[in-house]
Parts: sequence; structure tokens; C-alpha cells
Amino acid sequence: MRMLMVLPAICRAMVLFLLGLPALLAASLALAHEGHDHGAAAAPLAISLVFDAQGTLWRASVKDGHVLVDSSPDKGQHFDTPRVVNPDAQKIGVDGDAKPKLAIGSAGQLYVTWTQALQKPYTGYIWFARSVDDGKHFEPPFIVHQDRAEITHRFDALAVSRVPGQAQDRLYVGWVDKRDLLAAQAAGQPYAGAAIYYAVSDDGGASFAAERKLADSSCECCRIALVTPDDGSGDAVALWRHVFEGGVRDHAIARFNTKPVAADAIKRASFGNWQIDACPHHGPALAQGGDWGWHMAWFDGGTHNREKMPGLFYARMDGEAWVSSPAKRIGDGSKQAGHPALISRGDAVWLAWREMEADGSRLYLMRSDDGGRSWGQAEPMLSTAGSADYPMLLMRGTQVYLAWNTARDGLLLKALETAP
Repeated sequence: MRMLMVLPAICRAMVLFLLGLPALLAASLALAHEGHDHGAAAAPLAISLVFDAQGTLWRASVKDGHVLVDSSPDKGQHFDTPRVVNPDAQKIGVDGDAKPKLAIGSAGQLYVTWTQALQKPYTGYIWFARSVDDGKHFEPPFIVHQDRAEITHRFDALAVSRVPGQAQDRLYVGWVDKRDLLAAQAAGQPYAGAAIYYAVSDDGGASFAAERKLADSSCECCRIALVTPDDGSGDAVALWRHVFEGGVRDHAIARFNTKPVAADAIKRASFGNWQIDACPHHGPALAQGGDWGWHMAWFDGGTHNREKMPGLFYARMDGEAWVSSPAKRIGDGSKQAGHPALISRGDAVWLAWREMEADGSRLYLMRSDDGGRSWGQAEPMLSTAGSADYPMLLMRGTQVYLAWNTARDGLLLKALETAP
């Protein structure tokens, strides 16, 4: 108990929460993000992957304080010499829901973001760099946000949009930010959680406009799901774990662009009513659902859902009426089913997640062919012993791939069905 007292407040809350649960639930949440390598002996397993229009696989990883980007012409069997994105070594976030992000531009540009951890606990800066010469080299990186206080700017998210009539890509970078929490504390005012901020570039990442706040009262340590719809609007849609009234940590969704965010833009997306004064390090997944809305997948702590068991859930969100369909349980909660990935094409949707085994973990996959209204059976796809990253779903042309970075077996890439 003496060790407990030296932990930060939010970590103490999480530990005390776990101590009050049955052993199975405690193990589930305590191990929820152990798959990332926190040690210095090996490169972290947290990576990002993306295919370009020519079918080349690009990878962003971290080693010795540097973000590295390399490419593979043969679907991950061999990679070329890595390019160093940040010349000066930094302490880079690769634990829990943190990892560098990588995206491809409309003309083959490479865009990268990452979180630099600062000296004070839970503080950081969001960095950005780009390559405009097919990845041969990267331009000097810079901090995205204008606020340079040594506070929380963490858990970066990156999305790219092609705006009709605009010469350059539009880029959105979002992150978790605590400037409003600190301001409220200084004024003696209550404030729950952190906030979601974002910055926009309309010149393909050459510069970013001053950041704007998307929402108050977000969860402090859960990744943001950030996508741009392919409807030519140039908008972005974000899904994140939110702190609702009474300390309930469900999810919120919002569609936004370069204009000021309207007061009614934030919509509630999940209704598990998980009341917990701590951060689960367990962000959601989001994919576009044709012309009607969005596919969502998330982790719920189980204190108020019908099965009274932690686990994964899926639902559809109508993008016009902003009404969520009834949540569907996914996976085996007793095996710590978590960290979902989603990808869609037309009415075809793929949903992957990880479950823990006695000596490692296994990835499972489900497919829907009717826009998420019904689903096939969950099928085991990949397994490994030891530590591993979270699953990723990628599209190469019309071919869907399941990707997984593991300590024992390296990068695993499995071809799934061809999308319609």
C-alpha cells in the first residue's frame, strides 16, 4: 500500500478500482495494454502501417528516440533502409494507446505525427513531418500546436482529406489536451477529464492553422479515432471516450471542419454507463458506413452492461439523425477481448480484435456484408506467444489485410477477402 501512495492520482484510482473487482475483471483491465514493450532493450512494438496507391507497404516505428519510416514492395517480407524522421532523439510515446501515426497523401506524400514525452509526467508535444518526394527524405519536423506549455498534448491522431478544387491535401491532427483543466483548477472551478483539440492544414502539411478545441471533458489516455469521409466535404469525424455527467466514460462523436465547432456538434455515441474515475487506455475504432453514417467499436468496462462483464461492443451511428443502433457484444470478455480495428468498403465491414491466451494472444475477425446489420461468426486468424501490438486492418487496392506486429514472430500480414 505504501507504493500505491506515490502513484499519480489517476493511477491510484485505477488500482483501487481493480482491487475492488473480482480477480478475472482485475486481470482483464490490468493487462489490457501490456502487449506494448516498455523496455529499452528492444524497439517498441507499436507501429503504424499503410499501403500506397502502388501497393507499397509503408511503416512508421520508433527506435532509440527516433521515428523511422521504411517501405516494403513485397507486403512486409522485406523492408528497405529506414528514413529517420526526427534528427534529434526524443522520448516518444509508444505505450498504451500511443504510437506514431502514418498517412499517405493524394499524390503519394507521406505524413507522420508522434507525441514527444516531456520531463513532467503525462506532458508532451505533438510533432509533424512530411515527405513530398516519395519518401526519399523528410522535411524538418515541427510542433503542430501553438500552445507550448509543458502540459498534456498527447495521443495524436492524423487524417487526410482531398478537397475538390483545392490544390493541396487537407490534414487534420487531433490530440488530448489539458490546458482547460489546468485553467479551471487555477480558477478553482470543476473540470472533468481533459479536452480534444485539433489543428488543420490546407497546404498539405507545410503549415497548420492555430489549434481549436473540439470538446471539453474527454478521457485523458484513450486514443482518438479520426477519419475523413470520402464525400468531398473535406470534413473530419472523431470518436473518443468522453467523460459524461456523473463520471460516466462512454463515447462521443463529432463531425467538424475548418469552421468553429458548433455547440451542438458533440453527440453521444455509446451508452454503457461505465462509471470510473480513471482512464482505461482503450480507445475506439471508427469506419465510414457508406452514405448513411459510421461503424463504431469500443471497449466497455462492464459495470453497467447487461452481461456485467468487460468486453467489446459494435454499433452503427446514423450520421444524419445521430442515433446509435443497439450495441452488439463482440468477442470473449473473459479472455480480455479488446483493442478493436475496423475497415469498410461499401456494405462490407471487417472487425478485428485481440484476446489473451495462456502464453500470448490471438486475433479474431468478423465480417458483415450488409453494412453491419448482421455478422458472420468470429474466426481465429493469428496467434503469438509473448508480447504483441494491437491489430490493424489495411486496404491494398480492393484487398483487405490483417496486420499484427509481434515480439516472437515479427510483422504478420494476412490477406483476407477481396472487397466488393
